[in-house]
Amino acid sequence: MWEAVGVSQEAQRYDGGPVAALRRIAFLLERGREDTYKVKAYRNAAAAILPLPPDQVAAAAADGTLTDLPGVGASTAKVIAAAVRGRLPDRLAALEREHGGPLTAGGGQLRAALRGDLHSHSDWSDGGSPIEEMAFTAMELGHEYLVLTDHSPRLTVAHGLSPERLRRQLGVVEAVNEHLSSVGGGGFTLLKGIEVDILDDGSLDQDDDLLARLDVRVASVHSKLKMDAADMTRRMVAAIRNPRTNVLGHCTGRLVTGNRGTRPGSQFDARAVFEACAEHDVAVEINSRPERRDPPTRLLELARDTGCLFSIDSDAHAPGQLDFPVYGCERAEAAGIDPDRIVNTWPRERLLTWANG
Repeated sequence: MWEAVGVSQEAQRYDGGPVAALRRIAFLLERGREDTYKVKAYRNAAAAILPLPPDQVAAAAADGTLTDLPGVGASTAKVIAAAVRGRLPDRLAALEREHGGPLTAGGGQLRAALRGDLHSHSDWSDGGSPIEEMAFTAMELGHEYLVLTDHSPRLTVAHGLSPERLRRQLGVVEAVNEHLSSVGGGGFTLLKGIEVDILDDGSLDQDDDLLARLDVRVASVHSKLKMDAADMTRRMVAAIRNPRTNVLGHCTGRLVTGNRGTRPGSQFDARAVFEACAEHDVAVEINSRPERRDPPTRLLELARDTGCLFSIDSDAHAPGQLDFPVYGCERAEAAGIDPDRIVNTWPRERLLTWANG
């Protein structure tokens, strides 16, 4: 887990610097699912001062002109000024108390065994941060890999990626990995992926030649969630049988809490769906978003008993949400799922062999 950076409890000193303080505040706000506009203020301020020489930032803090810098407001200026002086910013201290502690009572042992996360979004679709920020945060959390899975074309409300945009994104992922390698990324790899829509007939919403170029593919239902149970079963089983499918994402589509309201899960023959997953080596996602808790416990236990593989994923739409897998780990531990059946406990090479074998 990413602990508080550079904090001395006795002296309340802070040694992380102003950029680290601003990023940590943004992370904690996201971890606590606070409003996006609050987060952006701190990420924008971090981006504004990152390219500036430290002495220029210190001089602006000393003479009270930080707010003259584009992207720096009154609240973020206070954080920068405190960090420049080596003091723990009040805003950071308050957020560490509010959102910096453990998210769950259990799941810690399994969370420590996870090597990566197979479901995440960037600002290329409906995420809130650039690809690089997602990758850097995953590294700071101790991940060995993160799969970037922005949405596919039909999900226009989430700015899904057309084939042309996905091709461009693959080049960006390669560039990010080259940069990480050049600066000593510690063995971390950003993997190429997609959260591809399962269309009404069970086909996948992206060109097959592009799906073939990806490392991992999460297939999810996002539309017509109230479809007749028999038709939904046929739809899901058809997608699972597609050789490109690796993970069945948030299988019921339910919402149990949160600012989007609640939504009942889709109806389908869960045994038939999970038997298809077991037969075709497709992992059932344990979606760790607190508002989803998908699959419900009854279905999670059925998938366990059916012999399915699993993937415990954050479905992160912001860097701070990359901490969410511990929620899924707590549920998987409670269900007694063998860690070796969870594909993101596997080393990268084993994962890639499974996904593309």
